[in-house]
Amino acid sequence: MGFTGHAARRARMGSIAVLGILGTALVLRSPAAPTVEDGAVAASRGTTGRAAVLHITGAIGPATSRYVERGLADAQSEGDRLVILEMDTPGGLESSMRDIISAILAAPIPVVTYVAPSGARAASAGTYILYASHIAAMAPTTNLGAATPVQIGGESAPQREPADEKSTKPLPSQGPIPSQGPIPSQGTAPSALTTMERKEINDAVAYIRGLAELRGRNAEWAEQAVRGAASLTASAALEAHVIDLIARDMPDLLAKIDGRQVKIGQRVVTLATRNATTVQVEPDWRTRFLSVITHPTVAYGLMLLGIYGLLLEGYNPGVMFPGVAGVIALLVALYAFQILSVNYAGLALIALGIGMIIAEFFFPTFGSLGLGGLIAFIVGSLILLDTDVPGLNIARPVIAGVATAGGLVLVGLVYLATHSMRKPVVTGTQAMIGASAEAFEDFSERGRVRFGGELWNARTSAPLKTGQAVRIVRVEGLSLWVEPS
Repeated sequence: MGFTGHAARRARMGSIAVLGILGTALVLRSPAAPTVEDGAVAASRGTTGRAAVLHITGAIGPATSRYVERGLADAQSEGDRLVILEMDTPGGLESSMRDIISAILAAPIPVVTYVAPSGARAASAGTYILYASHIAAMAPTTNLGAATPVQIGGESAPQREPADEKSTKPLPSQGPIPSQGPIPSQGTAPSALTTMERKEINDAVAYIRGLAELRGRNAEWAEQAVRGAASLTASAALEAHVIDLIARDMPDLLAKIDGRQVKIGQRVVTLATRNATTVQVEPDWRTRFLSVITHPTVAYGLMLLGIYGLLLEGYNPGVMFPGVAGVIALLVALYAFQILSVNYAGLALIALGIGMIIAEFFFPTFGSLGLGGLIAFIVGSLILLDTDVPGLNIARPVIAGVATAGGLVLVGLVYLATHSMRKPVVTGTQAMIGASAEAFEDFSERGRVRFGGELWNARTSAPLKTGQAVRIVRVEGLSLWVEPS
């Protein structure tokens, strides 16, 4: 039996009411949906995720920046929850540091920088990367700071002595400092800084203050780290609001950042890392190869190998192997020098020194050219990659070894040249003077003698008999002046 019109309307209204009540109950019983009014997006707290761990160890160079950029891109494509940069670095190249920071700022997932293990440091470029990360953490007994830029690839103008001893008082390690005007590093007066040094310091200050303001960290101390080369321990950094937390190890770090909120672009992400698993990301073969050839000592050795390979090929044309190996080694070395910050004055001195040592083979300078070349080679090697950043200069024992080997070769050349000059001449007309011959016939003025299996016209001032032994005293054209032995 069907409903009447009024009854049907009442039934429809009742059904809507029941559906509304059921829908409200389902909404109340279901987990709260993420809201976007305040820009927050909450991560699922009950599911497990994955955290990619990248390692920044040693001096930061082009290979390190490529490794971090690739690791961040792979972590995003793999759906990792966050990226952890485990850091222990004395600093590195500014260009590589800025590449890493640009990759961190553009990353769509949170990046945590963790200075570890205990005893590690985040000095110089590492401090900038720590400030750029969404979360900054340190292990106990670690330190950071000393972020003053240093001159690489050339010498700055000589510093003048400060006129006032009061101006050389070092800056305090904590507390605000004026942001106006260039403030030198510890122990250096403002008048002792060149214009270029002031530009570099002010640029670095503006850069790190921008990172500090972006992440809500202590911008005043960041400026001190640049202008005054200030440093902090992990506990002092936490107290000064330079870092966010101190963690004993990786599990402790994951537990402490769980539930923290970080801002990525225009959204806020709540981290859920308590049950996250860590995946160690190793560099690929290209990065490892780049890391090897851009090591200053390796690049220096490749350059020497290339030069000497080409020299051997020049002395022995057609051998091929020294020339091919030399060309390949020299091209790889030049590629490495293009990436590294090379002092081209040092490179020119090395080329000049090698050229002078080679010239010693062809000119009788008794070691003067070779000695000057050896000195130029040593000085050029010392300033080729002249930098205060540990790990970005050529190992001094390598330079000493190569210079010692070159010096021994030079001494050997001088000895052989001197010894050869003391020996009698064994070729040409000079070698004939004083040699013995035999009279071929009787003669008193002109005749013939046998010398070296040949008959020569001879002249003499004393009569000679056939078969008599004579001595050559002079050579004139094709005639020999002889006398009885």
